[in-house]
Amino acid sequence: MSTFSSLASASAEGQRSFPATPAPCLSPPSLPWAPSPVRSDKLGADFSYVGIDAILEQMRRKAMKQGFELNIMVVGQSGLGKSTLMNTLFKSKVSRKSVLTPEEERIPQTIEIKSISHDIEEKGVRMKLTVIDTPGFGDQINNEDCWQPIMKFINDQYEQYLQEEININRKKRIPDSRVHCCIYFIPPTGHSLRPLDVEFMRRLSKVVNIVPVIAKADTLTLEERDFFKKEGITTPPSHTPIREIREELRTNGIDVYPQKEFDEDAEDRTINEKIREMIPFAVVGSDQEYQVNGRRLLGRKTKWGTIEVENIAHCEFSYLRDLLIRTHMQNIKDITSSIHYEVYRVRRLNESNAQANGVSEHDVSSHEL
Repeated sequence: MSTFSSLASASAEGQRSFPATPAPCLSPPSLPWAPSPVRSDKLGADFSYVGIDAILEQMRRKAMKQGFELNIMVVGQSGLGKSTLMNTLFKSKVSRKSVLTPEEERIPQTIEIKSISHDIEEKGVRMKLTVIDTPGFGDQINNEDCWQPIMKFINDQYEQYLQEEININRKKRIPDSRVHCCIYFIPPTGHSLRPLDVEFMRRLSKVVNIVPVIAKADTLTLEERDFFKKEGITTPPSHTPIREIREELRTNGIDVYPQKEFDEDAEDRTINEKIREMIPFAVVGSDQEYQVNGRRLLGRKTKWGTIEVENIAHCEFSYLRDLLIRTHMQNIKDITSSIHYEVYRVRRLNESNAQANGVSEHDVSSHEL
């Protein structure tokens, strides 16, 4: 047999031994994502269910991926426990003073603006926390106009954000260095506010959310603390009416956070009224842990006992923490963006337009006022 016929025979035998080619699969290709399963409880409860409420889960996932930013400024003279309170709020060494060497801990001759950032994560939620300190504030013999460097810093952050925003090729997500909240520390004198306190809060409340606190409130008795906070109370010894903190804030037109004019609805108004009745918060800070009745807690130990920082019978730290972190953090950021920054943005754009039209900045400012 020739080689060719052998190959042909082998080929024929091979063809007979192969099975038939299966028909092509007509099932659709698999999708790169799987649709959400239909919830049987929803079908049974409401046939018309579409799934619009799933947007909340989508927003949550996106927010979890992006993380959050919070920028807090602390203002007050030295020795009022600003660094300790910040460490207590976040239960971490987040204050600028926590990373300083003893040689660096000095009272500057002029006001300095120092910031330090931390990446914090809790239960999968990431947040970039920036703490802005103002060493030197209120520590000089002449404290006239000591609010000006702080005002300039806040406006500089607005300007930086504005320039990023108006860029032609702007970033997908603009870094937010705007000051969201300013915690102002009032010395626990038991008397009325100092002129420095009034002047600072009167000017700065127009550009940033201010939350006043009475520092080191454990140096006051409960009666002294309540007297210091409340308004229109007559002192027992002299029976002389004294305008206390809340009355002075109202008299001087100081609108601290949460501002009454920004309450969105009746529910917000009810919640915020309770907060406004407590301001300023009488707080105690401590990053020291103690065991009390088998419980771990943050506190300050004295020979009379332990002052529990998170015990509302001892101080109002828990109310401050809840306001800043647990209940109003997003609202604080929203007001910064939609109110304070917006006022700055409109003013700056009006100035730019006026300059382009040959109008002086003084004329624009006079018109706005």
